[in-house]
Amino acid sequence: MSEFDFDLFVIGAGSGGVRLARMSAASGAKVAVAEDRYLGGTCVNVGCVPKKLFVYASHVMEELEDGEGFGWSNSGDLNFDWPTLCENKNKEIGRLNGIYQNLLENSGAKIINGSAKLVGPNIVQVGDQQYTSERIVVATGGWPRKLNIPGNEHIITSNEFFYLDTLPKSAVVQGGGYIAIELAGILNGLGVDTTVVFRGEKLLRGFDEEIRDFVAEQVQNKGIKLISHTNIDSVTHCDDSYQVYLSDHEVLQTDLVLTALGRVPKVDGLGLEDLGVELKPNGAVCVNDDFQTSVPSVYAIGDVIDRVQLTPVALAEGMYLSKLFFADKKPSSVDYENIPTAVFCQPNIGTVGLTEEQARESFNVDVYASSFKPMKHTMSGRNERSMMKLIVDKDTDKVLGAHMVGPDSGEIIQGIAIAIKAGATKSVFDSTIGIHPTAAEEFVTMRQAR
Repeated sequence: MSEFDFDLFVIGAGSGGVRLARMSAASGAKVAVAEDRYLGGTCVNVGCVPKKLFVYASHVMEELEDGEGFGWSNSGDLNFDWPTLCENKNKEIGRLNGIYQNLLENSGAKIINGSAKLVGPNIVQVGDQQYTSERIVVATGGWPRKLNIPGNEHIITSNEFFYLDTLPKSAVVQGGGYIAIELAGILNGLGVDTTVVFRGEKLLRGFDEEIRDFVAEQVQNKGIKLISHTNIDSVTHCDDSYQVYLSDHEVLQTDLVLTALGRVPKVDGLGLEDLGVELKPNGAVCVNDDFQTSVPSVYAIGDVIDRVQLTPVALAEGMYLSKLFFADKKPSSVDYENIPTAVFCQPNIGTVGLTEEQARESFNVDVYASSFKPMKHTMSGRNERSMMKLIVDKDTDKVLGAHMVGPDSGEIIQGIAIAIKAGATKSVFDSTIGIHPTAAEEFVTMRQAR
């Protein structure tokens, strides 16, 4: 018999933790997973899933308005009810929570409710109970970052946003990253007067520069106000609204202040430092290529290691560890190159591979780009454009990156990502027959480099 209670103890039942726990348990290992909040982690409860549902909700009015150009009358009495949206969202999340529970239980994993803390290299304490395990994996994810400024208590994060009792008439969103611009798009689409305040020159640092400029133009066309080069210094509450004092001395009055400055690794209370687990300055857990920490029996995956904060990446890391621990042979390493991603701002962004700026640092490149009004809006009359861009290595003809702004960008780029992962050349793109009439065919019909 094993000298431990478990072969594997996972702390955190988010996407990566659940994948690791259930796949390991299904292989015959004795597995426990501890969770102190909700099954499914950030993605299911206060991230990807509710965000996408709210994006759908926020786009309905545009669809109704666009219908007039196609002969539909929009003269009826239309009302939006925020509590109904939130109630239906909560039902869907409850359903997904149940699915995660069934996946774990049916695999044979033991779910332990409560906050877990490492008290030894092989010991985890949850409440008053201690458990021993041959291996421990930290998969606690991240937590919204907030600045320590006067009036901080008046500011909410994405966690609270999805559970607001009422929809505000106006909102100030702090941050220039993808979470900020996604939530700003939701608020704006639901009729909220929305202002985004960010300290940088442009939105979406790290994305292709041309894409950044194009998105900024498009979201402003939809009515979102952008204030760059600015921080929020303080917030005060006055009657039923808030006064937001900016670093440029401007004062904004608003019904809601929401901060979206990214997320930090959720490591507080885990006992990692006391155990000798090495952490980065931002709290991220340091791991090697096998996700092993400085304490040999302790591993970490997902947002808590702050490599790539994406749900599918955490899933891949969890799958890797399950195979590493319990499969017959060592698995292939997780590949962090050419990871596709989407930003569900409005219009959406889809991207994979290198930006133009990154590519020019190492390659002799050709750039193919196209900007156009989507076919739908030639009749709807909406002032919205799409953009597509390919980055190509001129010496090898290999496609290094693909970027898109427009409806369903994420759906389109997922397919393009497979081609780029397979090493497709521009000639392969050119020889591919397009599907007509679609926006996606633009990726195989762009012939002239600029």
